[in-house]
Amino acid sequence: MISIDRVDHLVLTVADVDRAVEFYEQVLGMTPVTFPGDRRGVSFGAQTIKLHSASELVAPTATHPVPGSANLCFITDNALSEVQEHLRAHEVRIEEGPVSRIGSNGPITSLYLRDPDGNLIEVARYDEAE
Repeated sequence: MISIDRVDHLVLTVADVDRAVEFYEQVLGMTPVTFPGDRRGVSFGAQTIKLHSASELVAPTATHPVPGSANLCFITDNALSEVQEHLRAHEVRIEEGPVSRIGSNGPITSLYLRDPDGNLIEVARYDEAE
C-alpha cells in the first residue's frame, strides 16, 4: 500500500498561456512562475498550476488534453462578499453562488465562475471561517 500526502501541481491545457497567466494572477491573486524550457504556470500556497498550450503539448500528457475541461475548487480566507466585489471589478461573471457545498474538510460556501478557457472555477470559503 502507498500513501499520498498532497497534490503538488496540476496541469491545465489552455488555448493561450499569456491570457491564462493574466487571469489567474489578476483575478485569483496567484503568482506567475516560469519553469525550465520557458514553460509557465501560476502558484498559490504550496501548489502550482502548470499551463500547457494546446498547440504545444508537453509529453507525457493526458489522453484528451483540451482547454476548458477542468473543474477546480480553490479555498479562500476572504469573505465571499469581498470575492464577489473583486470579480465584478474584473468583469468576471459569477455563474452560480453563493451556494452551500461540501469540501474536503466540511461545509463550504461557494461561488462559481469560468476562466478564459471555460474551465469551471469554484472559489469557496469554509463556513466555520465566516
